[in-house]
Order: sequence, then structure tokens, then C-alpha cells
Amino acid sequence: MSLIEEMNQRALELGVPLGVHLDVTYRCNERCVHCYLDHEDHGELTTSEIKDVLNQLADAGTFFLTLSGGEVLMRRDFFEILEHARKLQFNVRIKTNGVMIHEAEAQRMRALGVEQVQISVYSHRPAVHDAITKLPGSLKRSVDAIRFIKSQGLKVTIANVLMTANTGDHAGVQALARELGATYTLDPTITPKMDGDTSILNLRIPGAELESVFHNEALVGNVEEFCAPPPTPGDDVLDGYPCSAGHTAAYITPYGDVFPCVQFPLPSGNVRRQRFLDIWRNSPELNEVRSIHAKDLPVCSTCSHVGTCTRCPGLAYMEGSMRGPSTADCEKSFRRTGIPSANMLRKAGAHARVPLVQIQSLTL
Repeated sequence: MSLIEEMNQRALELGVPLGVHLDVTYRCNERCVHCYLDHEDHGELTTSEIKDVLNQLADAGTFFLTLSGGEVLMRRDFFEILEHARKLQFNVRIKTNGVMIHEAEAQRMRALGVEQVQISVYSHRPAVHDAITKLPGSLKRSVDAIRFIKSQGLKVTIANVLMTANTGDHAGVQALARELGATYTLDPTITPKMDGDTSILNLRIPGAELESVFHNEALVGNVEEFCAPPPTPGDDVLDGYPCSAGHTAAYITPYGDVFPCVQFPLPSGNVRRQRFLDIWRNSPELNEVRSIHAKDLPVCSTCSHVGTCTRCPGLAYMEGSMRGPSTADCEKSFRRTGIPSANMLRKAGAHARVPLVQIQSLTL
């Protein structure tokens, strides 16, 4: 067992929020076509409020801290926040588009001991990348930022979200990552907006193209599919938990709302009204999330993919039930293996005369 696995195991046993994702703002200098956020400022946490939240997270035992947005550098106090986080000894990862990072910002990140910086790159072609971000020149600025950060000896990950607008460009982005000395990850999931708007789901790539991604040997180990679930108690996968959300991980919005995960917008409390640790331990919503095992999922517990599926309970929640299937994950399991999920078979049953071989063509 690795050290990280041991830490996750102990965190699960002790009820510790080992990793927390904190969005410091939803404001952004890009307007990505697939973004799930509202970029207006509806009353962000102040500098002092964020520092107090960081103190609370340290007291709760959090070690891994992701600072994200929006664009983190839209906050003029970002480095003050980062400095406070590092004083508290958090292992800090920053998610950014990089367009506001120059040599001075990269040097300061290095001086403060940032563990890793993740920058989104959607295509190696400026016309495609900039059309997605709606910010002319954004690819060049993001690539320049990667070079600045790498020059300081920091780890950089290039995150490549796959959608209809950049289908076929992942090989070029992967090659760019190699050239820049950055780690490459590909995320094939487009999620609904935080307010439940599903209009951006039409950007998801068609199933046949998704299948080619999963069977592309050059991408093995690079597809970012899901958050690692906490350790399964015992050997029975049906006793396992869907993911780490609410078990060893949590998400805090720029307005202080606490959710199980950034992709699981279940309101569970607010740090402006209650201490984080009180929310973490006593929130009825988080306790409900923790109570769910694979065997408690009416459809998924009967599925042949139950032990290997990347099912996201947050996506399932946004489809109507945190105990239900996530159709996006059903599709991914099918495209990976060629074996229909229980949810697909159930839907096929609703089309009494549809042969099994035509399941692939059904709308999930």
C-alpha cells in the first residue's frame, strides 16, 4: 500500500476531509463554451473569511488543498490567500487558465512551494482553443505561462477537456505537453451547469468517437475519468462507496457553500453560518451521501460494471437521484468494454421490440 493509499484509508476511518477543493472566485477572463459556472460575483468570501476557512480546514485535518475558480488570479488577493495556505502547510494545487501568469507570478508560486499547477489547453491549434475560450490569443498566453512555470521547476499538468469543438485534437495537445515537459490528462466528460442547465451537454462527443478514445493505446493512463473511491471495507464491491465525495473530500464555493464535490452540487451547509467541521460531521446531506453503498443503488447494484464503473454520484444527482445511474458513465463503461450497462438494458426493455444489438444506438 502506498503512502497516499494509507492516508486515504486513515482519513476514511477517522472521518477526516483529507482533500478540499476551494473555488476562490467564479469570475473569469475566459468564457469557455463548455463551462458550468455563472461568472458574475454574487458576494464572494472576503480575504479574511477565506483565511478563516483555511484555518478551519487545517483544524479539520485537511492536507490536500486545490485552489481554483473561475480564474484564481482574478482575485487581487490571491497570493495573500496562497501564502496563508502554505503557512498552514497545505499541499497546494492550483487550477488556472494561465493567461495572467508571467515570470513574476511563476516565481512567487515557486517561492511559496506550490505542489502543482494545472492549466487547461483545449487544442494545439490557436483557432480552435481560442474559439472555445472566446479569448483571442489565449492559447499563446497559456503556453507561455506553462513555460514560465516549468522554468521555475514546478510541476505542470495540461488538462484537455474533450468535446465536439476539439474532437481529434487530443493527439496534438498530448504532443504539446511532451514538448513542454508537462503531464497530460484528457477528460471526456461535459457536465451540466451548476444551476442544472443541461444545454451544454450537446457538446459531448458522440459515442463512437468516445470509444476510439478509450481504445487509443497512446491515451492509456491519461484519461481522467473519476475521483478515486475510498477503500472498500472488505472484499465485496457491493459494500463499497461510489467515490470519495463526502467521505474524504469536500468542495467549498466562493460564497461559502459546502458540497460533497465540485461536480456534486448538493447544498450541505455554509461556512458563513456554521463552522466547517460542524458541517462536515453533522450535515444531514453529507451523512446521507456517506450512508450510500453500491448495494443501495437500485439499478447500478445489478450491473455487471458495478465494480469497475466510473459512476459519478454528482452527475447522477443532477440527473435526478444520487442513487441512480449516471448515463454519461454508463456510456463510458459501454464504450470501454462493449458490454451494455444495466441502465442501458433497462432502457432497452422500455423499447420492447428493440433488439439488443441496437442498444448502442439508443439515446441514453
